[in-house]
Amino acid sequence: MDLLSLARTVKHRVEAPLTEALSLARIAADPRNPVLLTLSTALVNPLYRAAFLASAAGSGVLGCLAVRPCDLESLAEYLEVPQEDRPRLRAWLDTGVRLGELGTREGCYRLRSPAARLLALPGNDAVAATLEEILRFHVPVLLDAPRMLTTGRRYSLADQDGTVIARSSLALRAMVEAALDRTLDREGPVRLLEVGCGTGAYVRHAAEANPRLTALAVDLQEDVAARAADNMAAWGLADRVETRQGDLRTLDLQPQFDLVTLHNNIYYFPEEERVQALRRARALLAPGGRLLLTTSCREGGNAGLDVLNLWFTYADFGGPLPRAEELTAQLEEAGFTDVRATRLVPGQPFRAFTGTSDGTPVTDTPETEAAAGISRTTAARAAAPSAQSL
Repeated sequence: MDLLSLARTVKHRVEAPLTEALSLARIAADPRNPVLLTLSTALVNPLYRAAFLASAAGSGVLGCLAVRPCDLESLAEYLEVPQEDRPRLRAWLDTGVRLGELGTREGCYRLRSPAARLLALPGNDAVAATLEEILRFHVPVLLDAPRMLTTGRRYSLADQDGTVIARSSLALRAMVEAALDRTLDREGPVRLLEVGCGTGAYVRHAAEANPRLTALAVDLQEDVAARAADNMAAWGLADRVETRQGDLRTLDLQPQFDLVTLHNNIYYFPEEERVQALRRARALLAPGGRLLLTTSCREGGNAGLDVLNLWFTYADFGGPLPRAEELTAQLEEAGFTDVRATRLVPGQPFRAFTGTSDGTPVTDTPETEAAAGISRTTAARAAAPSAQSL
């Protein structure tokens, strides 16, 4: 090797590490890197993990792995994934492993993180559904709101998954059941109408508390009502509880009920229609019958309720959560007497509202019917099957 070649070689060996060091120094000095690292650690990774857990819980994968570790083929058969899509299932499961929610041993996937183990417990299904509701419905409105304003798009009922909402609402189960226990007659015969029955869990609670109770359970969404009917059959209550799809505003029934309940759904009615909807509920009560309405109320400092209000602001139905004093006034305007609002847990925004029907006939003018979107033809169609056997 001549001296010139030797010099070039030495120069390259000296300059290459220096150049690499300078490049690394420039990358490290980029002010965006600390921001990206902070976002990744504090926001992005937890969001990815939460999304994976919600999906794994909602699909049943967590529950399946809680029974025993499973290999890919077992999980694919459980989820009914066709053969050609199983590599994509593996990619999703392996992502869960890298996120730290799942583990692998001897070719089988298993639960790894404490969060995955907790959400896999059957008793925590409502919590898992709440996580899924937040990620599927609450997060998108935060992302999409400005774009929706420019396109004119609004959310509809079809943008919600009624089954997920019905499951997540059970996160408030203890408070709703406490309100029922305070209101329900435990000894005499009771005819109950539940509006927005969800899974039917609260009708079940009432039926178990009073063996002489019979009920009609209705839900606006047909798939939710069908699942509630299946639950009633599984719980041995099909002979005491009729379950069907229905809308309070178009139910054509006699004033035969001793108790009408609405749990966690008054905000599915627009604010300007709530008095009329409450009048319709009173019209279905026998003289002396009572209304029990439970709901979270708008109060400061609760981010979850703020985002839920935002979702309904961008929806083409419903309205914001009520304020306690406003809903009390609406109940009184609808003709209920002895209206009371009870905070079930000190400091919490959840309240139970009760009111009594004095038996005064409810008369609807054409104007109020139009405001509530009611037509006699629609009401007649909603009448079958009837609840006369209750």
